[in-house]
Amino acid sequence: MPATLTAKKKCCKDKPRCKKCPVTLKRLETMGYAKRKDTRTYVMIDVVPKSVMKKARARA
Repeated sequence: MPATLTAKKKCCKDKPRCKKCPVTLKRLETMGYAKRKDTRTYVMIDVVPKSVMKKARARA
């Protein structure tokens, strides 16, 4: 069963961004690791490698 994540309502803009940040989930979607189910819910398509998660959270 693929994991589903619900994004937070508002980004806190911390460095690095948290894993449930809407910006991080949007970046993972553009990289091909997540698919948007509805407005704030994402389904993870594959296991996200640590290096990819690090890039999605830290990119400026």
